[in-house]
Amino acid sequence: MSTVKNSSDKPESFLERFFHLNELGSNVRTEILAGVTTFITMAYILFVNPIILKDAGMPISATFAATAIAAAFGTLIMGLYANYPIALAPGMGLNAFFTYTVVLGMGLSWQTALGAVFISGVVFFLMTVTKVREWIIEGVPPVLRLSIGVGIGLFIAFIGLKNGGLIVADQATFVKLGNMKSPGVLVTVFGLIVTGALIARKVKGGLLIGIVATTLLSMILGVSAYPTGISSFISMTNPLTAIAPVAFELDVWGAISYGFISILFAFTLVDLFDNIGTLLGVSRKAGLLDKNGNLPRAGKALMADSVGTMFGAAVGTPTVTSYIESASGVAEGGKSGLTAVTVAGLFLVSLIFAPLVGLIPGQATAPILILVGVLMMSEVVEIKFDDFTEALPAFMTIVMMPLTFSIAQGIAFGFMSYTLIKLVSGRHKENNLVMYVFTVLFIIHFIIGGH
Repeated sequence: MSTVKNSSDKPESFLERFFHLNELGSNVRTEILAGVTTFITMAYILFVNPIILKDAGMPISATFAATAIAAAFGTLIMGLYANYPIALAPGMGLNAFFTYTVVLGMGLSWQTALGAVFISGVVFFLMTVTKVREWIIEGVPPVLRLSIGVGIGLFIAFIGLKNGGLIVADQATFVKLGNMKSPGVLVTVFGLIVTGALIARKVKGGLLIGIVATTLLSMILGVSAYPTGISSFISMTNPLTAIAPVAFELDVWGAISYGFISILFAFTLVDLFDNIGTLLGVSRKAGLLDKNGNLPRAGKALMADSVGTMFGAAVGTPTVTSYIESASGVAEGGKSGLTAVTVAGLFLVSLIFAPLVGLIPGQATAPILILVGVLMMSEVVEIKFDDFTEALPAFMTIVMMPLTFSIAQGIAFGFMSYTLIKLVSGRHKENNLVMYVFTVLFIIHFIIGGH
């Protein structure tokens, strides 16, 4: 007697089993699309990072290759080991700190600065193995976890508005409205309207479609260049040859002799909270936190960036960290490590097709950052603003991220204000050891001139 097999009994593919896609309510197509979206949204780092590191005396072609390889390596670990849809790359802000504060400000060579980055990666690794970093994450109060996600949303929306030219610097008022008649701003507005409409209509791949449409318009208006030939698509440079001037040039002993405490505060503390903020914010948006608001497999996720940082320093780039742009892929439905693996693969491909990635202007990714910021702001309704001891730290966390242009500084003000307001209002029992320890560390950091 024959039996008919129901379509629901169809055997799972290797990818579905390995990444637990059915359990997460996702599928291979959605994860790959999410990975492509995340990559395109954060591909700017391939060009921005080398430009910043050039001021530290590092060759552009070498740091381009180092950026792509380090991003692929760290993201691959996140995908295969931690199974999270979060991409890693050399951190914005951290690369500026590397160049302008450590190399140019402190007078260290870029080789010694890379040694400092490597040491910070080792510290991350030890903190992860000993569960210290996981303990820190679980010790963060729910209101700060919520406000960290909201603050990140506001921060990346601010970046999008800035990159799109909608807001510009002003000596009198710090920021002001940009020139709404300029082609670049018009391209950004177009992308915002089109992509926003696609999201409102729940069109699958809306973010990616919006990027493509905005890029095409930017070419028509002359904001970005048309492809001019094969050289606009393919780079003939051998990645191993390109990376040689910076690979394994780090000076660990020079960094140690400079001072361990300085390194600890310069890189370790800043990246610790940048990374925690990103992990919590993106994971909350993806619905990956447990019922208590904690991040399952947090140790594995944190291991990915610690190993990625050590590897990145070895091949010639500053601290590798989780990227808030991963939220764009999460918004497209990415829930598993397959999203991250896709991103890693595209970073490796970018070594060959780097000129093609360069055709996508900032005006095409700016609308994506703004809209992802809108999506991440939704968590603000969960914050208890009727309780002032919750409202103040939430407000400080959210506002200080974009105003200081730093996730870490926003978290610092959130931690300090939470601990102090609970203490002075007689609700000190709501504090815990994590809050006390890092409030003291942040205060010391600011006293000794940290920024």
